[in-house]
Amino acid sequence: MMNAEAKQVLDAARELAPVVSSRAADIESGRRLPLELLGQLKQAGFFRMFVPRSHGGLEVDLRTGMQVLETLARADGATGWTTMIGSESPHLFSFLSRERFDAIYSGGPDVIMAGGFNAQGQAVVEPGGYRVTGRWGFASGCQHADWLIGNCVVLHEGQTLPRPTEGLLRMRAMLLRPQEVRILDTWNVLGLRGTGSHDVEMQGVFCPEENTLDIFSGTSHLPGPGFVAPLLQFALHMAAVSLGIAQGALEDLVTLVGTGKRRMYARAPLFESPVFQLQLGRADTRVRAARALLRDLSEELWDASTNNPAAIPAVAPRVSAALAWVTETAAEVVGACYQAAGASALKDGSSLQRRFRDLHTFRQHAAAAEGWLGQAGAALLGQPTGFWT
Repeated sequence: MMNAEAKQVLDAARELAPVVSSRAADIESGRRLPLELLGQLKQAGFFRMFVPRSHGGLEVDLRTGMQVLETLARADGATGWTTMIGSESPHLFSFLSRERFDAIYSGGPDVIMAGGFNAQGQAVVEPGGYRVTGRWGFASGCQHADWLIGNCVVLHEGQTLPRPTEGLLRMRAMLLRPQEVRILDTWNVLGLRGTGSHDVEMQGVFCPEENTLDIFSGTSHLPGPGFVAPLLQFALHMAAVSLGIAQGALEDLVTLVGTGKRRMYARAPLFESPVFQLQLGRADTRVRAARALLRDLSEELWDASTNNPAAIPAVAPRVSAALAWVTETAAEVVGACYQAAGASALKDGSSLQRRFRDLHTFRQHAAAAEGWLGQAGAALLGQPTGFWT
């Protein structure tokens, strides 16, 4: 049974979706979320949906969050992606001390973090913290973030430090205020243009120890299943966004065909074509199958996070494989819709063209690489996967 907070935020997503869709061209041309739309997204509760109730948030479950993100991505892929990034902030903040978490949320629940997970910086150990230099790409939503993060390799006396895991370097993510970070206008890309995923740069900035965390090996200092395996939840969030883009493409195509569209030289409207009907039915079924997979995995992960955290490592390879497969499937669905739409999808301003570009940009993300399917295969064979949880 959906609780009041979950119903509230999901209803808000459904109500705001037409507004988001109507702003899609502005979002893309501006290469970021318009400030007034950002305000509406905040008011709707999307950036606080995973924040604990103790800190003014809605504390919704994983499945509800995925439904919200899919709904927004159906309206506009960039909005779904950027909202996803901002909504995940409390998961990362939970790797800080409880005192720092409390302080960050003391002014309200709508706190947004953006930045880079890849260790593209260096953090030199100094008394009380680190001296940070680096540049990180793909910092989605960095222009409206309250905090910016950059993952670094830790250096002490000119030497890298090892992690407890053999063969790996010690990494630490640095959390800084926007005025301490330079945003470089670099986001000129094929798709997801409205995410504002520019590079961010830190040059010789001091970061106190209390504002640092370990993204991949950190331990949450908050109770509750939402903070047990956050990186796996992030993977399912991403899959929900890709699914939303595919669902939106299907709906765009059905709307287009409903106008009586007829392909050149065709004897009948497209909607009367048995071949088209077969292709549409196949695409719709694939989207439904992907959604069912994500629903089952989200329920399994949530149950493990609630009742049996020791079971999570066994779930992890299947979650990562699901992200790769769902994104691959979504791209194929969007591609089929784009092709079926014919020449009308070629034009700038076509929602199908935008979704096609968004999904193929999405597929380039390392977390959606097909290699994760191999990790799931290795797990089935009892081989080591090296997966991070």
